[in-house]
Amino acid sequence: MAPGIRSRAVVRSVQRVSSTRAFARVAPHLIPALDRAVHRLTRGKVLLSAQLLPGIVLTVRGARSGLERRTPLACMPEGPEQGAAGTGSWILVGSNFGRADHPAWTANLLAHPDAVISWQGEDIPVTARLLEGEERDAAWKAVLAFWPPYATYQARIDREIRLLRIVRRSAQRSGRQSPGGCPE
Repeated sequence: MAPGIRSRAVVRSVQRVSSTRAFARVAPHLIPALDRAVHRLTRGKVLLSAQLLPGIVLTVRGARSGLERRTPLACMPEGPEQGAAGTGSWILVGSNFGRADHPAWTANLLAHPDAVISWQGEDIPVTARLLEGEERDAAWKAVLAFWPPYATYQARIDREIRLLRIVRRSAQRSGRQSPGGCPE
């Protein structure tokens, strides 16, 4: 079988599995823990889940605690380079695997929009913004084309899945960084 056909078949299989309620129960506990461990062991060079979907590790201060939180996340790179190291913006989807509550990392970004991501082994200061209205609608269509299981997640829950756009901060605006990379 040709590699492209095999890859598409694997992706479709993973999409079917990731749309199930069983996956939504197990994945939030398993996938981030594995991603964090592999990311740490490879010094930021490998993110397991990024073997299927592009991924980042988000470092942001907690909304209530103020402590740094590191969360591995799938992302949708934007722009003509679609995933190249020069990408300047990404869409983050607060699906929480189709569970009822918004994921904590979205509240953290809403409270503290300046954060740092690890993207393809590079630490990048970013600023997040919640998408709303027509801008959100356009991004949602792109997200569904990128990863169709998000539609299943949305259909299972009453809340609207949050979409956040993160963009690189300029060197002048990035400010002083704490040891873990979050702005102080």
